[in-house]
Amino acid sequence: MEEKQEAKKPHDAFFRWLFADTNHLRLLLELAGKVNVDVADFLAAVNLDTLVRIPDSYSEVYETGDADLAFRVNVATGAPVFVGILVEHKSGRDADSFNQLARYVRSVMKRFDEGRLFDGLPTMAIIFYNGRENWNPLEMLEKDYPKYFHGMVLPFRCAFVNMSDIPDSDCLACEDAVTGLGIAAMVHAYDKDAFLDVFRQFVPKLQKLPRNELSCLLNKISLYLNEYLGNDVLKELNMAFKSIGQKYGFVSAGDVFRQQIAEADQRAEAERQKAENAEAEKLNTAKKLVRDGVISVENAMAYFGYSKEQILAERQ
Repeated sequence: MEEKQEAKKPHDAFFRWLFADTNHLRLLLELAGKVNVDVADFLAAVNLDTLVRIPDSYSEVYETGDADLAFRVNVATGAPVFVGILVEHKSGRDADSFNQLARYVRSVMKRFDEGRLFDGLPTMAIIFYNGRENWNPLEMLEKDYPKYFHGMVLPFRCAFVNMSDIPDSDCLACEDAVTGLGIAAMVHAYDKDAFLDVFRQFVPKLQKLPRNELSCLLNKISLYLNEYLGNDVLKELNMAFKSIGQKYGFVSAGDVFRQQIAEADQRAEAERQKAENAEAEKLNTAKKLVRDGVISVENAMAYFGYSKEQILAERQ
């Protein structure tokens, strides 16, 4: 089946917001290295303490998505050279993934030192995927090549990490609660119950966060999960968030958002009750007109739209 190119979606902004921070990215890479041997081998060859973000202004590729993030890092030997890391998020199949990455690598991963024999940087591109379907573009790309050529098909190194492979235990053990919970939200973006379960386990850590940091995190996760799971999950998260928010006495943008949802539900319930009352009054009118001999049952059925059984129900 031909893949369809994934449309850029607002939830990519959550990934970008979280992992543009070098400390958050370092922790994500370390967790990914536990479940992906290619990432683990790469991490063994570099010094993550030297991780530096490459500004977006370096890019000449204007169609890149919200999740494209570029970094450079020194090699582990201590030699005065560094390599590039390109991080990309996907939540669905994208037939143009590798071409997109190649354009970005050519645009961003450069050295501008005079006298260099080659100004390109050896680059590891890592695709982080959290979609519903099973998908591994690297396996599809390399399946017809002999094993000798595996890892050579692309003009850069590439690893594919399915975020669902990262266990909750690793997220909970993460030294940074913001990163751990953010990863868990992506892992369980399609499973409300699983996310709520791991979220409750995070609460003791979350209560230790500074007020502004916690407010921002809860807001971002609310908006992110709303796109995947809809308003239903926010109703349940509201109860869990409320206990934390009350501890600090603040009202975040996420609180306002969830309050708007609650008010919308109340309005919908009031409208539903109003409609039910109107319907009951209409049926009672039809019954009274028939009972008083004003109109026949048949005319009442035609005019009011009720069945004979409904109109005559109180006579039974």
